[in-house]
Amino acid sequence: MKNNRLLTLEAGRNFRELGGYQTKDGNTIKYHKIIRSASLGQLTDHDLNFLTDYGLKYDIDFRSADEQQKVPDRVPEHVEYLFDPVFGVDLTQASKFDDQEKAATPDHNIEGLTDIPSDGHENMCNTYRELIHLDSAKKAYRIFFDKLLENNQADQVLLFHCTAGKDRTGMGAVFFMTALGVDRQTILNDYLMTNEVTKDFVEEQLQPFTNNPLMYDSVKALMQVSPDYLKAADEEVKKEAGSWINYLQTQIKVTDQEIADLKKIYLQ
Repeated sequence: MKNNRLLTLEAGRNFRELGGYQTKDGNTIKYHKIIRSASLGQLTDHDLNFLTDYGLKYDIDFRSADEQQKVPDRVPEHVEYLFDPVFGVDLTQASKFDDQEKAATPDHNIEGLTDIPSDGHENMCNTYRELIHLDSAKKAYRIFFDKLLENNQADQVLLFHCTAGKDRTGMGAVFFMTALGVDRQTILNDYLMTNEVTKDFVEEQLQPFTNNPLMYDSVKALMQVSPDYLKAADEEVKKEAGSWINYLQTQIKVTDQEIADLKKIYLQ
């Protein structure tokens, strides 16, 4: 099977490999070991076969209970599913613009929504601050690291996701690659890749707002990622722990030995 960054599924969005990225000390993350994605709720049988062939073993679901109940994951039977909510509710607002969520809730029409934040950019910056501060987030990412450490056998893959695969999932990728020693620019580039691979989907979802410039900009900010969002998280990390690696160790409780074990599992 080829080593591709973007995985093309029939009904999957923002499926991406984290393999191939280099660390600051010259090692490389293994392919076919860890992938990130958006919702798995509408995967086709072909998609499930693809994931089986890919070696999928673990499915880590960062969504809230409401999101998970409306659109349950579809995964191959042998896959171990773990419900690991980062937030009690979807603070990212991603579920408002997810086709699968809208299909599950017939009266859920984004054109009629009245609770879309008027300033999507600021809403997202605040959400990223919450990703750093909230105990529920720290607990979820600690569980995430437990599963990362458990994924220690050859030919098995761990997948982690939320609804859009960009914020809760994006932060998971930041934490993971930070622990492995990937440089900050590479981490940022991977984070921003969401805007490239979901461009067509976002443009389609923005169509109802073309006659309302303020709402258009707000919704676009909610549906995309921005360096400003990570900068907001970065500022909070520095306040709490001084650096990202110190945050992992003091707030997520990832030990030096666990970091060494992660490097053995995921690097080559």
